[in-house]
Amino acid sequence: MTSATRQPQNPASPALSASFGQDGGPVVRPRLIALDLDGRLTYINPAGAELVGAGAAALLGNRPWEVLLWLHDPLFEDRYRAAVVSRRPITFTATRPPDTRLSFRLYPNDTGISVHITPADDGSAGPHATAAAPSPAEPVGAAALYHLTHVAAALAEAAGVKDVVELAADQIVPAFGPAALALLMLQEGRLRIAGHRGYGGELISRFETASLTSDTPAVRAVSTGKASFYRSFADLRRDYPPARHQDDMASWAFLPLIVSGRPVGSLVLAYDAPRAFPPAERALLTSLAGLIALALDRARLYDAKHSLAHTLQNALLPRSLGNVPGLDAAARYRPASHGLDIGGDFYDLIRRTPTSAIAAIGDVQGHNTTAAALMGQVRTAVHAHATSGASPGDILARTNGLLADLNPGLFVSCLIVHLDLARHSAQLATAGHPPALLRHPDGRAEPVTAPAGLLLGITPEADYATVDIPLPSGSVLALYTDGLVERPGVDIDDAIAAVTDRLAATPPEDLDALADALLGHAGHPTPNPDDIALLLVRPHH
Repeated sequence: MTSATRQPQNPASPALSASFGQDGGPVVRPRLIALDLDGRLTYINPAGAELVGAGAAALLGNRPWEVLLWLHDPLFEDRYRAAVVSRRPITFTATRPPDTRLSFRLYPNDTGISVHITPADDGSAGPHATAAAPSPAEPVGAAALYHLTHVAAALAEAAGVKDVVELAADQIVPAFGPAALALLMLQEGRLRIAGHRGYGGELISRFETASLTSDTPAVRAVSTGKASFYRSFADLRRDYPPARHQDDMASWAFLPLIVSGRPVGSLVLAYDAPRAFPPAERALLTSLAGLIALALDRARLYDAKHSLAHTLQNALLPRSLGNVPGLDAAARYRPASHGLDIGGDFYDLIRRTPTSAIAAIGDVQGHNTTAAALMGQVRTAVHAHATSGASPGDILARTNGLLADLNPGLFVSCLIVHLDLARHSAQLATAGHPPALLRHPDGRAEPVTAPAGLLLGITPEADYATVDIPLPSGSVLALYTDGLVERPGVDIDDAIAAVTDRLAATPPEDLDALADALLGHAGHPTPNPDDIALLLVRPHH
C-alpha cells in the first residue's frame, strides 16, 4: 500500500502545489489527495488528513465517500465520475460536521484524480462550488452511467447463465439501490426464478414457477414487453387488486427482458423506501434490463453449446482405462480455457494380451467439432490396429494411411507405446508428438528419446521407427499432449524439463495424486491456451 506521507510524484500539478507569495514563502499549506480511476484513495498528506478529520490509514485503499459519512451522498461520487469521464477540473463543496465547509478541486489525468482541499471560506471554491443534490427530474448523473457501463463490461465477460445471474445480482443491488432483486427466466411456458438477492427463501418459493397465464406484474412485463414502476403498494394494488403486500418493500420496478422482440424473462427490483422513478431513472433501468437480456440470451446459447461439447467429448474419450493385470494407470483430460471446451486431444489404454497393452495419446489440430470428430476416427483406427498385433510404428503408418484417404485437411500428432509387462520393456513410436517422460524406480526422471516421425496426415508414404526402452516394475511412464508444456514465451525444452523435475519430485505411489500434481504444475485452467491430455502407467509385480 502506498505510504500516506510520500511526496507527490508531480509537484507541478495545480492540485499538488502550494500557493506562494512574492517573498517565496508559502501562503497556504496544500491539502492533497490522489485517487485512482476506480475512486480509491492512493495518497493523502498529513494536512489533507487533518482537514477531512480522518486518519490516512482509514482512507488509503478506500473510496472517500464510502469511508467519510459526510461525503456519503451520490452527488459527490457523481462529481468524481464526471471528472473521470470529462477529463476536466471540477469543483464542489461539502460540509464536514459540525459546520466546516470544505472546497474540493478535482484535477483528472490519465491515471486518476488529484484533489486539492481548502476551507470553502477562503474564496477558492468559485461560483459553482456548492452543488445541490439533483432533483428527481434531473438527468441521471455520471455515477449512474458509470455503474451502467461497469455492469455492461462485466456482463460481456460472463459465460453461462449462472455467471450472468450471479453477476447481475451482485452488481445491481449495490450500484442501483434496490433492497431486493429477483431475476426470472422463461422456461417451458413458465417464469422460473433464476436468481435473487435480498428476498428470503420462503417468499421466493411461493413464486418459484409462475404460469404465464397468471396475472402478476412480472408475468405482465413478459407478455406485454412493457416495464411498470410503482411508487407504493397502493399504486401496485390499483393495477392488481388481488395483490398482497408480502415483501415489506415500498416501491417496485418490473422490467421485461427482451432480445430482438423475443421475451427471455423479467427483472424485479424492490426498494425499501418510496421511490419516485423519474423518467431518466426509468430509462436507465430499462437499458439495464436490455443489457441483462442480451447477456442471458448469449449465456443460454453458450450453456447449450457447452453441454453438447461436454457430451461429445465424453463420448469420444474412453469411459475407463483398460484393466491390465500388473499395470496401474491414471488419466486426466482438461479442455482449453476458450471456445467450446472441446478439442482433438485423446488418450487410450488397450489390453492386447494378459501381459501386454498399448498406450496411445494424440492431438488433432484445432479446437472445434471437426477436430473432435477426426479425433474419434483416429482413436478408433489406433484401437483397431493395436488389437491386430501391429507394432507401434505400424499402427502409426496404417493410421496415417487412413488420414490420407480421408483428407481432412488437419494434422495429428500421436505417440504409441507397446507395454510388454513380461519382458519389463516398452516399444515406442512417435508422429511429431512431445516425448514421453520416464520416472525410474530410483526417482530419476528423463524424457524418452525416439525418432520423430512426421505428423499424421502430411504424406501417405511416411514411416515410423520403433525404439525399445526398459520399463522395470515401479517405473512410471507419462504420456501427455502439448497443452501440459507449451506456454507463450517459454522455451519448449525448458518447459519439458520443468515437468520432468515435477515428475521426479512427486511420490509415485498414488498415480491419481501424481496426475493432479502434474496438472497443477500446468496452472489453473484459465491461462491454459490448449487442451491437456495426460496418461500415466506404472508396471508392478
